[in-house]
Amino acid sequence: MSSPIYILGHKNPDVDAICSALAYEAYKHATGQSEYIAARCGNSNARIEAILERFKVKLPRFIGDVTPRVDNLMHKQVLSVSRESTCSEALELIDKYDVRALPVVDSEGHVEGMVSIFQLGEFFIPKPKEPKAMRRVNTSISSIIRSLDAEILHCDNTDQIEELFVRIGAMDIRSFGSHHKEQGLPSEKSIIIVGDRWDIQERSIQLGVRLLVVTGGLEVDEDVVARAKEHNVSLIVSPYDSATTSWIIKTATHIGGVIESEVQRFTPQDTIASVKRRIANSADPLYMVVNDDQQLIGVFSKSDILRPSSTRIALVDHNELGQAVNGASDVQITEILDHHRLGNIPTEQPILFINRPVGSTCSIVADLFRSAGLTPKPSIAGVMMAGIISDTLLLNSPTTTPLEGELLDWLSPIADIEPKELADIIFSAGSLIINNTAEQVISADCKIYDEGDFRYSVSQIEELGFDNFWKNEEELSDELEAYRQKEELYFSFLLVTDINSQNSLLVAAANDEVKSAISYPRRSQSNIYELTGIVSRKKQLIPYISTMLKTMGMLG
Repeated sequence: MSSPIYILGHKNPDVDAICSALAYEAYKHATGQSEYIAARCGNSNARIEAILERFKVKLPRFIGDVTPRVDNLMHKQVLSVSRESTCSEALELIDKYDVRALPVVDSEGHVEGMVSIFQLGEFFIPKPKEPKAMRRVNTSISSIIRSLDAEILHCDNTDQIEELFVRIGAMDIRSFGSHHKEQGLPSEKSIIIVGDRWDIQERSIQLGVRLLVVTGGLEVDEDVVARAKEHNVSLIVSPYDSATTSWIIKTATHIGGVIESEVQRFTPQDTIASVKRRIANSADPLYMVVNDDQQLIGVFSKSDILRPSSTRIALVDHNELGQAVNGASDVQITEILDHHRLGNIPTEQPILFINRPVGSTCSIVADLFRSAGLTPKPSIAGVMMAGIISDTLLLNSPTTTPLEGELLDWLSPIADIEPKELADIIFSAGSLIINNTAEQVISADCKIYDEGDFRYSVSQIEELGFDNFWKNEEELSDELEAYRQKEELYFSFLLVTDINSQNSLLVAAANDEVKSAISYPRRSQSNIYELTGIVSRKKQLIPYISTMLKTMGMLG
């Protein structure tokens, strides 16, 4: 199965947002697209829960943020080395797994740095004007033996990591000792590589070199072994020729001396956007991901960061980024189903966009079922009925089209419930004002809009009468103003709709200029206006607000 595509309604979802997500998931599954999964990016409410309980449907899973984070792209199966690892071991991993760098960790997994192919390259190909550096190795005798798979004739203190210098005993014996001194290489830090040159072997032992390596798998005279033991000179036999032996000994260097300790560390929850800013001018081949204890849990490279996000979402009942789940602009949007005005969601490639001037998004999904000759399950049929009834106020809203009546007639026998009966369940599920805090009332079904350079919000609640509102008028007004300031909005409106009378009240948190521009009757000097016959935020109030802003000269 491919990675999931989450179907999400808007923030602070209403009935239609939740029901259309569930219905669209069912439609997608019915057409063989099982990767689509219904989700939500806001809290449920009493009406939604009453509907889902009636039809025994589970509330979609909560996904409050789809912002791409390091955890989404980091490689969790990490290759690493320790400070005691040799360059040979690091190079082998780099070559085998085709990577450019390796993390260096201690015995408990804490990050100590990084070793890269570039650092190793500089180590193995130093500047020719620094011949001493070309000979230097930081290693232990045991590491050299292990790298060469050498035969041990005599060894002492093999595990100590030392700075040693490699030299091939190829010159005449008469110049060997003097040249050794001229190079400034202390005997006790020297590794001499030699073939079956008995004289060089003897002279090396006399000088007291740290390690004598006889190459080619050649036999060593017993008296040479005896004198090596006598002078405490480590003596081993390499199966390789002198040039190869020299190279392998160089690779036996412990990486401690070539580690880049200044490495950038990130956490799994860092956003990709923040990471891009931090590494914009960095050329590091690898970046570390650590937990709270600075233990390595993943790595990533710049190429990983530049890949498109693998997270995919489909939007229902909205098409504006201000109303979408957090992070929607940074992931792949595959489809949009909506019945609102066109918003501002750009996409990198063409997508399926169904936007119809109908009463609800559930109307669109139900019509997809019907047009495809598919019969939804009774529970899904009931869920779609609920979305239609809620958004059209049982076909009484001005957003209602003839399609909604047709669909309710088609769905009702499938769901085995009459529209009026379901409407009673929905609208008597409890007062939003009574059952929630003022803050929850304002945010329950709140949408933020962008008009030119201005941003504003409109919340809507539906009540059976205005009694509960008047009892909480002051608290709701104060909370609406607090919300406006918190979100830094030009103004915030709350539309309180009476389902029975099909009238609304408008609460305005705005400056005096905006309040004066509202042409509906105002209750004394309060911030509340009477909107007779207004029940639709989408089709009636939002177009009115756009006209009002133009009249004020706020929009071109």
